[in-house]
Amino acid sequence: MIKKFAEHLIKLIRTNSNHSYFKGLVRLLDAELAERDGQEHAFYAPFNKIDTLQHVVIAIDDDTPIGCGAFKPFAQAVAEIKRMYVLPAFRGQGVAGRILFELERWAGECSFEKCILETGKRQPEAIALYRKNGYMPISNYGQYVNVENSVCFEKRLSQIIN
Repeated sequence: MIKKFAEHLIKLIRTNSNHSYFKGLVRLLDAELAERDGQEHAFYAPFNKIDTLQHVVIAIDDDTPIGCGAFKPFAQAVAEIKRMYVLPAFRGQGVAGRILFELERWAGECSFEKCILETGKRQPEAIALYRKNGYMPISNYGQYVNVENSVCFEKRLSQIIN
């Protein structure tokens, strides 16, 4: 799939967490989140393991990985969006929205009916992205219950037009 963003042709590929581009982008994501979250970052680390993710989308610009995202099964018919990241130089160009849409479409193809996700209050750009793309706030779920920094969202995949 090829999409045009600004002056760049961005290619989205579907893969898994073994892809070297994904691993490199996640290292950058973790470094940024560690800076934003401070000491709280250690709490999130166990929930962000990537070694078994089977549904990963990577955005590539001219052979350079510029963004990524993934989803994993959470519950019956529910996928959890994970590890969304775009390099700072490519933010604000619609790359994250395209990655998110591709993840939602793939989740729908896999018979998931809804996507859920968690993000941090110190990530206003992420919160804006999810709201812009039709995600509605929900009560914190799972390990995020009673976590002050966490904000959780959901979106029914029936909202997606293929």
